[in-house]
Amino acid sequence: MNEEKITGTEKEFLNVFKQLCISRSSWQVWADLMAAMACTLANSVNKTLPAYAEREKEYTECIERLGGVEKPAKCFAIVVEALERNPDQDFLGRLYMSLELGNHWKGQFFTPYDVCRCMAEITIQDNIQNLQNKEWVSVNDPACGAGATLIAAANTFRRKGFNYQTQVLFVANDIDRVTAQMCFIQLSLLGCPGYVAVANTLSNPVAGNVLMPEERPGQEFWYTPFYFRKEWSMRRQLQIFERQFGALFKPKLEPKVENIIFHFDFEKGEYKCQNS
Repeated sequence: MNEEKITGTEKEFLNVFKQLCISRSSWQVWADLMAAMACTLANSVNKTLPAYAEREKEYTECIERLGGVEKPAKCFAIVVEALERNPDQDFLGRLYMSLELGNHWKGQFFTPYDVCRCMAEITIQDNIQNLQNKEWVSVNDPACGAGATLIAAANTFRRKGFNYQTQVLFVANDIDRVTAQMCFIQLSLLGCPGYVAVANTLSNPVAGNVLMPEERPGQEFWYTPFYFRKEWSMRRQLQIFERQFGALFKPKLEPKVENIIFHFDFEKGEYKCQNS
């Protein structure tokens, strides 16, 4: 049987997506698709319990509602191919807005990717000298949507000669779980190390060390596969070591050394000393 060739186009994705919407709303189908993709990517590397088991359960429920794994898997393959062919785009975000799935009550009016790319180029270029002197930097988008701003930053870093997989940590935050998962999916497929937090940036902001955020009540974290690369794991281990034992290894201040000259006063018959 001949295998159907996947080209990674929006038209190709929409053809499969419409087949899944025969008996359900497009919003319900989209939410289940994004959750299934996100759970697949997260559980491929992050086995931490109980989150791993919860994601497995959610994935099974989503696939059941979608009528089986075949069409969701094809949608996933199309997204993978699209970002492989052209990483410099917001593929899911553009589809999301074209399907009119944006929630205007949450302010979901995604910034066009070309605007995000322009902002990334200006910001990084203005700070290029400072960035080149650092071992690594972090980029934060507190209202990430599908991740267009961070995707643009990753591509800009690449064009400037930075290895963003080892030198840049991508931190994202959004109040909407579905769009946060969209951001997570795209960052993961583009090889961006970092995490996406589902939380209210204003009333429940992400806190703690940027390498190891504190997971507070009302927050849900999605860590990209490249967050677990050895470079980033080593940096987290060093942070833990410094937090626990740093005070023991801080260099002590050396006392000020002065030259002292001794001489004998023959008239008084005694030793005297003076600083040089």
